[in-house]
Amino acid sequence: MFWKKKRKYLDYNKILNDIESSNSMFPNIQNLNLNTKLAINEKIFKEIFKDCSDIIFRPIEIQSDTKILLIYIDGLIDSKTLDQVVLKPLMFDGFPDVLGKVPKVEQIIEQNFIAIAQVQKDIKIMDVTNGILKGNVAILVDGTSKALVAELKGFEKRSIEEPVAETSVRGPRDGFTEILRINTSLIRRRIRSVKLKLEPITIGQITQTDIVIAYIDGIAPNTVIEEVRKRIRRIQVDGVMESSYIEEFIEDFTWTPFPQVQNTERPDVVCSSLLEGKIAIFVDNTPFVLVVPMTFWSGLQAVDDYYERSVYSTFVRLIRYSLFNMALLFPSLYVAIVTYHPQLIPTNLLISIAAAREGVPFPTLVETMLMELMFEGLREAGIRLPRPIGSAVSIVGALVIGQAAVQAGIVSAPVVIIVSSTGIASFTVPRYNLGTAYRILRFPLLILAGTLGLYGIVIGVFFILAHLLKLRSFGVPYLSPIAPLILKNWKDVFIRVPRWGMTYRPALISGADKKRTPEGQQPSPKQGDKTNE
Repeated sequence: MFWKKKRKYLDYNKILNDIESSNSMFPNIQNLNLNTKLAINEKIFKEIFKDCSDIIFRPIEIQSDTKILLIYIDGLIDSKTLDQVVLKPLMFDGFPDVLGKVPKVEQIIEQNFIAIAQVQKDIKIMDVTNGILKGNVAILVDGTSKALVAELKGFEKRSIEEPVAETSVRGPRDGFTEILRINTSLIRRRIRSVKLKLEPITIGQITQTDIVIAYIDGIAPNTVIEEVRKRIRRIQVDGVMESSYIEEFIEDFTWTPFPQVQNTERPDVVCSSLLEGKIAIFVDNTPFVLVVPMTFWSGLQAVDDYYERSVYSTFVRLIRYSLFNMALLFPSLYVAIVTYHPQLIPTNLLISIAAAREGVPFPTLVETMLMELMFEGLREAGIRLPRPIGSAVSIVGALVIGQAAVQAGIVSAPVVIIVSSTGIASFTVPRYNLGTAYRILRFPLLILAGTLGLYGIVIGVFFILAHLLKLRSFGVPYLSPIAPLILKNWKDVFIRVPRWGMTYRPALISGADKKRTPEGQQPSPKQGDKTNE
């Protein structure tokens, strides 16, 4: 027996020597358990956290015979709770006399001293290390090979605020933050059902970033859920800084300007997507949540569409679709018609355009391309500059440069009107990444319009439509329910019918439970008369 204990002690010394002589200690301690001797455990953890100035080792001695070691990261824990709940009871109160002699000291600490919500026992050194790195406090007791990992997270965090990128006239004002559990709690507040599942996954060999897959059991299709699990679990990367890292690994097609994964800062958008049968992916340290599968039409739907009356929402949506197409085709149509098809322009308007272009040294294609590039530069400058001066610089820059360019005869006034109108139309797109896709496609369409006229625009639009028909998002056609044609799901595409009329979830997105609203709930004056009687 003595030989076995001595052998175990020598094995731990070998591990210590391996850690000290190697820069990569993780393979050596991957499956190593804690030792019963606190001094050995302390030495191992000090070697693991070598040159880490924020790691605190706090030794405590109780009743002159029990040694305890606390390990935590300074700045990631709630120091006030640590003092009141852990240190004060252990250092000043001691063990209660009524307990008598209990052989396992960690049981006394766990049951009588640690008044915290979550405390777990770990026996592996790697598990304790990961717990410390996540902002927990590890409590090691001499004479036991188990450690208590207590959750005392208390780092600084941003409060819940209204999302900046997705504002709405009516609706909730709360938005996601950088804390994963706060984000999932915002979903739980809205969906109070045991069918809401939140599956945890850790990604990143170095960052160890926590990820949660959220879906509603029975509504989300099992095939899509399994596909999301498979795509996320096969990710092998050193670190995950933002949800876009995950997005690039799980999308179906990489070389396309169109997004296949929706991102949002709004909890209400995530909840409505979950109720449709979609799946949300939460990533720690970012307020942007991913939603899959995504269709082309969901990228054009705004939050206000579902908080206003259906008549107004339909009217605004149709205007938005028109402006969306205008943002793509308006500059190209102007270049094609002015260059190759002037007979399509009314005579008076053609004379005005010709007079405005008199003295301009560049062809219509070149001057339109120059103004488009200048507008994109002003837009980018407005984003990158500090907020108080960003909007002022972009507006003043556009006015000054546009006016000066017209007066200098570099570009014509109609081109300035066309480019500025196109820019305003592009701002109506609710999803920034989908608007960016149209901004990119605007330039090849301009080149086709300048070289082939209207035929070039037709060819470009044909290739765009063919590309959209080819796209899939987790197996769901990108243009559904238009292609393939599913008429019963048209109630929320071009128009938005009242809620009592939206009886079914999207056919290709939802699982077994496809019905969300019972029929026969259309209000009528007769119902009010019966109530009064």
